[in-house]
Amino acid sequence: MQREQRKLEHIKYALELGDGPATTHFADLSFIHNCLPEINPADIDLSVKLLGKRLRLPFFIDAITGSTDGVTELNSKLAQVAEACGIGMAVGSQYGAVCQGSGLGSYKVVREKNPDGLVFANMSAFVTPEQALAAVEMLEADGLELHLNAAQELHMTEGDKNYAGLLQNMQKIHENLDVPIIIKETGCGIAKEQYEELLGAGFRIYNCAGAGGTNFPAIEAKRSGVELNEEFLSWGLPTCWSLIDAQGIIPQKQCLLASGGIRSAGDVAKAFALGADAVGITGPALRLVVEEGIEAAVAYFTELAQGLEQYLSLLGCRTPYELRRVPLLIKGETKSYVECRGYDLPSLCRARIR
Repeated sequence: MQREQRKLEHIKYALELGDGPATTHFADLSFIHNCLPEINPADIDLSVKLLGKRLRLPFFIDAITGSTDGVTELNSKLAQVAEACGIGMAVGSQYGAVCQGSGLGSYKVVREKNPDGLVFANMSAFVTPEQALAAVEMLEADGLELHLNAAQELHMTEGDKNYAGLLQNMQKIHENLDVPIIIKETGCGIAKEQYEELLGAGFRIYNCAGAGGTNFPAIEAKRSGVELNEEFLSWGLPTCWSLIDAQGIIPQKQCLLASGGIRSAGDVAKAFALGADAVGITGPALRLVVEEGIEAAVAYFTELAQGLEQYLSLLGCRTPYELRRVPLLIKGETKSYVECRGYDLPSLCRARIR
């Protein structure tokens, strides 16, 4: 019951607190105008192929809900949004369902409502290979997100503070599962050094899930009635910076997913310019489904796609991936970050050109 209550509180406070106070820093980037775009908007194709399945729009609803019967209807609605829009969906952590049998229906409904869609299972990076496999089989999932959430666990009253042996355990899971493994942060981003370590350990798919969106340390602090100082409230690598860090590390043939506070068509376009293969969006979809219903969430993704098409038209790109060729202007704290890390942004933006 304690776990089920925690999952309901996560949704409650995610809606109540919203994004931040960290920022994604996408506002520090601007595209250079192309006065000769040489493109017919009818030729634009927003579809992407991810984990062997074609998505009509280059988005997925990222993990947040599950493990209690109280969110079965919510997951059902999110799955219907994914099916209607032709986008992917990840569920929240399945640990309770796998280990205690709680909230099974809240997960199975996702595949029931979206039988042919792209669905990610989700488990802690500390589970056993057998538990990871059970999570995949529960959903007939196309891939498994192994989530990394040290900052969340640190501020969770009942959290696991011991992360010794984490990478070794992740490798064991990887060796024993046939489905693709996605290494996912939970709102604090992945830095260059960890991309290198994970790539060296054999992982090939990453969800940067940077700071600037749903703030799980803040949610856990709210749950426990503790006030976090400003540094911990803003802890993590902004989504823009995590994508920049990936550019010289993640090979073109591997997969880089962008999530964490991506809210506008401009954010989506900049994420693709920085090498993303698809973009995860959770907060707005969750809020719209809860407050207005399925149709409102479908309309949101439709409008987001239309805005992305406008960026592609202005910049002379036929697919989101071609945005990687577009020069960017960088300013503000992101410029300082690039300089401190010794990066050359023009070359970084072309590092994952297909």
